[in-house]
Amino acid sequence: MSKLDDIQRMIRSGIVAVVRAPNGEGMSELSEALAAGGVDAIEITFTVPKAHHVLEEVASRVGDRILLGAGTVLDPETARIAILAGARFIVSPTINLEVIRLCHRYDRVVVPGAMTPTEVLTAWEAGADVVKIFPSEVVGPAYFKAIHGPLPQVRLMPSGGVNLQTAADFLRAGAAVLSVGGALVDPAALASREFSKIEATARKYVEIVRQFRGA
Repeated sequence: MSKLDDIQRMIRSGIVAVVRAPNGEGMSELSEALAAGGVDAIEITFTVPKAHHVLEEVASRVGDRILLGAGTVLDPETARIAILAGARFIVSPTINLEVIRLCHRYDRVVVPGAMTPTEVLTAWEAGADVVKIFPSEVVGPAYFKAIHGPLPQVRLMPSGGVNLQTAADFLRAGAAVLSVGGALVDPAALASREFSKIEATARKYVEIVRQFRGA
């Protein structure tokens, strides 16, 4: 699949599930549960120990059933490792121009993090496919709407503070896709391998996106 296909798939999903965990156990089963719940864009962060091995395992076992990404990518070296391990998109908390260039070199979706209007436009002009507003919990949907107003051409993704109560507010404020972490991939449920609980939560987020777009 091309990068354009992957961008469209991410936007169509409406949700990127962010996975942070103390270890890589159960990631394939987690990915399958999220996909069964309708969330097939999954970001495994490099705060997970041996994240590149986790990415390789998930890519091998789950394959094209999900759109697999890597998060908390701080430099081009890590980005290349993630891509070689099977990541189709790369997410950073900040803007690193070398990471953006490397992702273009390998035809991978790149999502740098930004906060101010200047940072958002800098990331977009440098070639970002989506710009992550981070940390969104600090500023909320009102700030997100204010950013989207003068920059409607930029695909924006809030990261931080997105939950079942705020998801629709961020969509109304102009989010193209939502980044959801522990409010979707509950650490306790993951630790106890309650994948059916995570699947049920995924369905709730998907329904919020469906209702918003249907309206």
